[in-house]
Amino acid sequence: MTQSYETLFDLRDVDVDFGGVHALRGVSLTVRPGESIAVVGANGSGKSTLLRVLHCLIQPTRGQAFCTARKHQAMLFQQPYLLRMSVLSNVALALWLRGLRWREARAKAREALERVGMGDLAGRNAKALSGGQQQRLAMARAWAVKPDVLLLDEPTASLDPHAKRDVEQMMQDFMQQPVVSAQAQTPAVQPPAMIFSSHNLGQVKRLARRVIYLERGRVVVDLPVQDFFDGPLPEAASLFLKGERIT
Repeated sequence: MTQSYETLFDLRDVDVDFGGVHALRGVSLTVRPGESIAVVGANGSGKSTLLRVLHCLIQPTRGQAFCTARKHQAMLFQQPYLLRMSVLSNVALALWLRGLRWREARAKAREALERVGMGDLAGRNAKALSGGQQQRLAMARAWAVKPDVLLLDEPTASLDPHAKRDVEQMMQDFMQQPVVSAQAQTPAVQPPAMIFSSHNLGQVKRLARRVIYLERGRVVVDLPVQDFFDGPLPEAASLFLKGERIT
């Protein structure tokens, strides 16, 4: 029997306008625990805007966006937001803000850094790290707070191949860690959810179970990953898949 979980996100006919630009148009989708979703599309198709709506950074101009995971989710941006303090403190502060005492927060931060192979960099200024190291630090911070949902905006863009492999491995590890949801009426262990945007179709194949293709702010395709790569698609999505539609 398939276990049923509470819906994490429910978007209904969501529009987002920036002046005269329609970033999202009529977007409807639901996300449940355990889903690994890739959001793909040409540049300017609305991928980053959709992720920001899900993370409550942007309010819909029209339509409704319901989110049950709001207080238990984390988002990684293309350029991670890091404070001008030590690597350890960047992780510990996130845990302290979640209610842990500072000593316990530092201890758990060290565990998270060891998990991503950055224990020896705990005392370094986070701003002095390389791009790949900054993404690993951001992943460590996200893993430490154990969110129900992890949102990632082009998480491996501009990284070298080694750093890309490291970040992808951490994304896979995240999906294998059950979390205790405090959002359900009765707190229970459930699988996490991950939603990421990417232009790397190999990455999409490796990490996603569901693919959402956006075209000029609209959801044109929402399919299981195998059907997206092997099944018939609308023309724009087919051209994107062939690498003929990038901008």
